[in-house]
Amino acid sequence: MVNVDEAIIAKYEYCGEHFEILVDPDLAAEFRNPDGQDVAIEDLLAVEEIFKDSKKGDKASEEAMLKIFETTDPIEVSKVILEKGHVQLTAEQKRQMQEDKRRLVINKISREAINPQSGLPHPAQRIENAVNEAKVKFDPFVSVDQQVQTALKAIKPLIPIRFEKVKVAVRLPGSSAGGAYSAIHHFGEILNEEWQQDGSWIGIVEMSGGLQDDFAAKMAEISSGEAETKTIK
Repeated sequence: MVNVDEAIIAKYEYCGEHFEILVDPDLAAEFRNPDGQDVAIEDLLAVEEIFKDSKKGDKASEEAMLKIFETTDPIEVSKVILEKGHVQLTAEQKRQMQEDKRRLVINKISREAINPQSGLPHPAQRIENAVNEAKVKFDPFVSVDQQVQTALKAIKPLIPIRFEKVKVAVRLPGSSAGGAYSAIHHFGEILNEEWQQDGSWIGIVEMSGGLQDDFAAKMAEISSGEAETKTIK
């Protein structure tokens, strides 16, 4: 539980009623982040109290809470305030959260998109340059998946790009195949597989187009350079 002196205010107004809570700035930001980890309300509250004016120490009335939230439970009320209200984040927090979300969006696009002219992934730096040129704005409170679509639409006039699944054939020596399963499933879905007479394993893996190079590198690492991979057109 954060010290009251270090807490920030989260507020919510509805039907003429005003409610405030005191929260840990970092945990509140994490709670509001749709791509973040789950945060327990109890952990981010400085005090389990609902205020009408926290600076004056004026508590919200039970009548007002029942009217708006249909409960006087401070945990349940706090959850609504955080989900629907306004959190007074610091300028540095907002800047850092925007940068974090920007990086997540760029990484997701570089992993899942390809250049349709070559069938190959775009380097992350090329995606980042296009995002910068298009002046894409990132919202720390909007999910990565939503902002990927916004960014993709903005950069399409600048670089040839689209999301596409590809099929990659891979051959692994028998000594490496068993340990490779979990790594392969991290990249995509095994569509077909069979063991060869020489003991090697062959599989067809469907994955996001942008993962082809990383997949080939991982298979080479697992097999000490003996793996063979080929994208099936």
